[in-house]
Amino acid sequence: MTDQLLRNNMRLARSRWHQVLGRPGRQLLKSLTNEHQFSIANGDLIWLERGWYVTHTGLIRLARRSRCVGIHTKLIQQFCNPQTQRWAFEATVYKSKTCRGFVGYGDADPSNVSRQVHGAEMRVAETRAVNRALRKAYGIGICSVEEIGSFAEPPQPSREPKKLPLQPANGNGHSSPKVRDRLCEIIRQHQLDPNLVKSYATDFCAVKALRDATREQVENFVTHLSDWAEKDRNALLCQLNSYLGQKEDVA
Repeated sequence: MTDQLLRNNMRLARSRWHQVLGRPGRQLLKSLTNEHQFSIANGDLIWLERGWYVTHTGLIRLARRSRCVGIHTKLIQQFCNPQTQRWAFEATVYKSKTCRGFVGYGDADPSNVSRQVHGAEMRVAETRAVNRALRKAYGIGICSVEEIGSFAEPPQPSREPKKLPLQPANGNGHSSPKVRDRLCEIIRQHQLDPNLVKSYATDFCAVKALRDATREQVENFVTHLSDWAEKDRNALLCQLNSYLGQKEDVA
């Protein structure tokens, strides 16, 4: 299973970041895959600037695989100011029933979070604390993307996002209107960029163009996108953001 996961990760890394991902990056990806079973397709890792970043989704999935018994968070009142939307949290991860706990801290305010999550600084601070504690607990040497102060943001979507030309090869030459409508609704509801979603869908379905995907693959992608948007929109935005600047060659 690890060999297959590594092949999938390498394939996705080459297709998304081949112009900036050198040999050291590929070697680190191999190590992260073998040691922690991180999956690029599932949004566990992304490449930004000159390095790999783990996501909150990836860390939570790792904790679940490792049978983590609990995560406790608490607000650090003396470092918080609700009027200025500044928040600080302490998180403790318990790997087992006898574990004394691994502690991490996280803070957030409007100056060190993306514009897309302004108003959600409290949740960002808690997420950052949990991420640091999980990285300590499981020996993750790379930073999580939610911990960095800012990152390249995708362009703001229009109020009426374009419909994606989903055309899976399912025998009738076009996607089910219900699947297409559901995808457009997800994009509209969570304010996602349709072009970035289209690029992600192509990678998720492991096809060169969406018209080559089966109806089942597209339905699985729509379900995956909906679940991720509901559970952790910030991590999903980071994943979609990794496609910025790539050519529109998946039509």
